[in-house]
Amino acid sequence: MKALLVRLSSMGDLIHTLPAVSDLARVRPDVELHWLCEEGFADIARLHPFVRKVHILSWRRWRKELAKRATWQAIGRLKSSLRQERFDFVLDSQGLLKSALPARMAGVPVKGLDKRSAREGLAAFFYTQTFFVQKGQDAVLRNRLLFAQAFAYEMPSEMSFGALVPENIRLSNPNHPYCVVLHATSRDSKLWRQGNWRELMTKLHESGGYTVYLPWGNAQELARAQELADGLPYVRVCEKMNLLQAAALLDGAQCVAGVDTGLLHLANALDKPLVGIYTDTDPQKTGVQQSAKARNIGGVGQMPETEEVYRLLLECMAAQQTGCQGEEK
Repeated sequence: MKALLVRLSSMGDLIHTLPAVSDLARVRPDVELHWLCEEGFADIARLHPFVRKVHILSWRRWRKELAKRATWQAIGRLKSSLRQERFDFVLDSQGLLKSALPARMAGVPVKGLDKRSAREGLAAFFYTQTFFVQKGQDAVLRNRLLFAQAFAYEMPSEMSFGALVPENIRLSNPNHPYCVVLHATSRDSKLWRQGNWRELMTKLHESGGYTVYLPWGNAQELARAQELADGLPYVRVCEKMNLLQAAALLDGAQCVAGVDTGLLHLANALDKPLVGIYTDTDPQKTGVQQSAKARNIGGVGQMPETEEVYRLLLECMAAQQTGCQGEEK
């Protein structure tokens, strides 16, 4: 069986789909799975070894240039390449009009959420077969339940993201051991106080001798990272990185602390000890998948204290160490 998964964006949405791909790999290894996603997030799809091929949709760029002939030629080339793959069916796990329409480009039956389950009920009218998945559930669980119905298997009891950073994507000489602080997020209301970050980074360095790395994505985030690092010789501002390089940085970290951002979910997918810090969003809806080594703290209108975040980080790192020792035995 050959199938195309449509999950276009955003980073968190793609990451929350990885456990469903892991289920499929475990229960239906006979399936050849391809993935159609936005070009800016293609590296997330490439992190799962079960994904045979990633197809790129450039809608965010194309919609700004719809009057240009080159845009329609590019859309035509994508349609032709998808049809040449001769998929058995397409699964649209996003449930939006912007995903349902590209899903039909492959020219084969399309499966997806029914009108009661999809984020945009109208999307269901473009599907050949639909499935009910209760709204209000965790995004990871919703994806897993949809996959189980679409590919006709019983959902495994254990969950795994299954993300692996390619061996050829490694950073040049990072200072080990190190931790990563994800200080940047999509809006200022979700930020943690700079004083809190500086206190936390100092505690991490003094307790474990850790170097602390600060990634960034734009000029404003770079300026904030430089302010956070000012006067702290054990804090390093990263160079500009792409998603795979960021994944490699996270993969090598002893622990990760971050606000509500896509890279925090990426660290979660890489099974790193981490604490998610929430100040203006509900971690029940947007938090990481919690475990002994991954915890959420805070919530709407809350500003977690440094000591509590630090204590949780130590607990998560201890859980990681205990797990590693168990595996060695």
